Amino acid sequence: MRILIVEDDRRIAADIAAALEAAGYSAEREGDGENAWFRGDTEAFAAIILDLGLPQMDGLTILKKWRAAGRDVPILILTARGSWTERVEGIEAGADDYLPKPFEMDELIARLRAILRRHGGHASPEISIGEITLDPRRMRVTRAGVPVPLAPQEYRLVQYLMHHRGRVVTQQELAEQLHGDRFERESNAVEALVARVRRKLGPDAIKTRRGYGYAMDDAGETA
Repeated sequence: MRILIVEDDRRIAADIAAALEAAGYSAEREGDGENAWFRGDTEAFAAIILDLGLPQMDGLTILKKWRAAGRDVPILILTARGSWTERVEGIEAGADDYLPKPFEMDELIARLRAILRRHGGHASPEISIGEITLDPRRMRVTRAGVPVPLAPQEYRLVQYLMHHRGRVVTQQELAEQLHGDRFERESNAVEALVARVRRKLGPDAIKTRRGYGYAMDDAGETA
């Protein structure tokens, strides 16, 4: 899952990116407010971690512009500003959660997982589809209770599809979430990745909706 970190402090941004990568996410960084607004308005991210104190355009203005444009990506605000009035203003502007600095990295990851779950309509930390269960806290996928060893990209594929159960995810959307702007549109990397995951989880684990994309649920047809 592709996460955008909008933070102008390079050390903090690097620490967050390292923690996200270790937790199984694909992290990208942006330190300029105007560039962050443009990327959030034109690119697909699973969630955004947004600092309020940014150069060129402040985080609260960015948040309001995204929400006014209909961008419903989950957003976790980070800020050194600690007053309750600013927290209320951020939440009312459309933030999904609020974490004041300084913070513990484990809490940031837990809050990020929570807003991703809520956005996907999942109440429990674990997500199950048939015999397959995803436990993001342990970065583990099991089938019928048996752990399935997955490479990092394979885990990210399963994680994204399971968070979006009930809808078909296009090949382009998967490529953007897994590879960001580095993916090649004509590449068969996603097809190859899906094939590897099916060999580990079973041929019916990931459904193909021909001409549309992939889904992990009971709908669709297998390739």
